[in-house]
Amino acid sequence: MSKAALSSLFHLSAPAAFAGALAFSAALTPSLVPRSGMLQGGLAGLAFAAAYLLVVLLLLIWQTLGLPVPRGRGAERAGASLKALGAVVMVAALAQASAWQNEIRLLMELEPVETVRPLTIALTAAVLAFVLIWLGRLFRLAVGVIERRLSRHLPPRLAFVTGLIGAVFVFNLLGNDVLLSRIYTALDKSYALIDRALPEDQPPPLDGLRSGGPGSLLSWGDLGAEGRNRVADPLDAATIAEITGAPALEPLRLYVGLGSASTPEERADLALREAIRIGAFERRRLVLATPTGTGWVDPAAMVPLEVVTGGDVATVSVQYSYLPSWLSLLTVQSYGVQTAQATFSAFHRYWQSLPEDSRPEFWLFGLSLGALHSDLSADLYDVIAAPYTGAFRAGPPFAGQSWQHLTADRAPESPAWRPLYGDGRVVRFINQTSGSTPPPAAPDWGPVRILYLQYPSDGITFFSPNLLWRRPAWLSGPAPHDVSPNLRWLPLVTFFQVGFDLLTATTTPAGYGHVYAARDYLYGWQSLLNDPPLSTEAMARLNALFRARNL
Repeated sequence: MSKAALSSLFHLSAPAAFAGALAFSAALTPSLVPRSGMLQGGLAGLAFAAAYLLVVLLLLIWQTLGLPVPRGRGAERAGASLKALGAVVMVAALAQASAWQNEIRLLMELEPVETVRPLTIALTAAVLAFVLIWLGRLFRLAVGVIERRLSRHLPPRLAFVTGLIGAVFVFNLLGNDVLLSRIYTALDKSYALIDRALPEDQPPPLDGLRSGGPGSLLSWGDLGAEGRNRVADPLDAATIAEITGAPALEPLRLYVGLGSASTPEERADLALREAIRIGAFERRRLVLATPTGTGWVDPAAMVPLEVVTGGDVATVSVQYSYLPSWLSLLTVQSYGVQTAQATFSAFHRYWQSLPEDSRPEFWLFGLSLGALHSDLSADLYDVIAAPYTGAFRAGPPFAGQSWQHLTADRAPESPAWRPLYGDGRVVRFINQTSGSTPPPAAPDWGPVRILYLQYPSDGITFFSPNLLWRRPAWLSGPAPHDVSPNLRWLPLVTFFQVGFDLLTATTTPAGYGHVYAARDYLYGWQSLLNDPPLSTEAMARLNALFRARNL
């Protein structure tokens, strides 16, 4: 390769490179979740490329409009100075990267690191930025090819705009219909195999009251991996009684897998018939626990519920997917909503037909995507005559319209990461600090109780497309205890930072990010159920169980 060709390969526009350097450096500043060197490099490289390509696009539009462009030796010297200044800024940011990461790690009670491997960050960022910038150049090439063909028949500016639209169409077609569809197919096959795998060390239960056991309407093999884990949870009546010091019942756990029936309506009907068979409506509490995308029901939420109720509870879950929640949200969200709605409708209709003085309390629960689907499962106008008792929603995704409305209409003096809504009779928000520093006193709960558990460091809750151009409300006022005070909003950069936090939100210790701790679920259930508190001795035994099970 000639020297000129090599120079052309790595040539960078000076203004765009300087903008990329600023974005690279800003991406290394604290966000919500600590990251490894390679992830930091990926984020920094993405930020560099995005800023670079944005400026190149603006310069291209500037030139197309025929506006003046600096040229000559003076412009070359200014460009070289800009590139040198950008390099200095990036080196300074790399030198500070470990300290910025340790700010977050210390907030999350993690050991500080001596280094986040600046060389790893730089190399990863360089490779990713190079690939993305060259994809951008291919896009520009496609625009030029289409523009030249059309310029014979159209005015220059119209030919350019049409070329731009045509290139977007071509790249979107290749990206979605070729690349992404194949990636999705591969992921779908992998997760389907995991869901269907039936380990030899997990035989069907011998208890007829458990899904897949003797007399059950459900096949053990059809429950899916997460369904079998849920049903086989080792917490039993004897263990609950040992913790609480009082007699306990065997908690009822009903789970219907994707393989149990063909449609959401059929699975909901099967769940209802199984619930009637095992006596779920004879328990004091009935909980529809909507799973996450993989079908997982968080044991950190279910264990404290079953303990504080003395086992006098039945939980019902119906699977709608085996994909991770972020992938389910992109591909099968409507199917998850249909499943949640069909399940709620079937159970509420039967529950409403029972004598009011003898039917159980009717609760909804969901974590993450399960919280979103649980929220969408019940239409106000369908339940207003016989409302369910309440709902517990943990880690609500940013896309939830109810959550968005409640946060936007919060009391002005309350922060967006812990809103106060109305007088607190219907909706309340809690986080990790609620057990030790409760919010201002509120009246007793009303007839319907809705509780949100959310951590300020949870990117799944606090991400938003608006971060591209707007400072979020949750960055106003003093920083919460698990968020670095040095987190600052910057256009474009913060969008990518919190976007990465969204994807890695489950890599944190319990009690931070999107990993909700059993102690916080316990506080939430106790607040909702209004049962007598556990004794000091019982709490000590329960906390020991949490530690033993890493909840």
